[in-house]
Amino acid sequence: MIPGATVVWVALAGAVGAPARYVLDAWLDDRLDAAFPWGTFVVNVIGSVLFGLLVGLQHGGDITHRALTVFGLGFCGAFTTFSTHAVETVRLAEDGAYRHAAYNVIGTLVSCLLGAALGFGIAAAA
Repeated sequence: MIPGATVVWVALAGAVGAPARYVLDAWLDDRLDAAFPWGTFVVNVIGSVLFGLLVGLQHGGDITHRALTVFGLGFCGAFTTFSTHAVETVRLAEDGAYRHAAYNVIGTLVSCLLGAALGFGIAAAA
């Protein structure tokens, strides 16, 4: 059974995560003015580090499962974006930027996995 209060907290955390993603993504895209989607790449890596940290903290008993649910699924889930990553990759390929598209797929996957491992490792070391 899903507690009603947890759903509300997840929604509130998501209401913070989504605008945070938008602001950081837009800020980076304005500053970098590049063909590569750096904003989406950076938010996905940051979100992976944060989620890895949260999972590591919960695994070590430092935070509750509810906190992991609220901040992991709520904030990190709204902050990161796989769908935007996928669409940006397709657009790069459609524009003939096949190398950028490949870098986006491989770079995001590797960086997010390493980021999650880093976050988990930081939690384990704490």
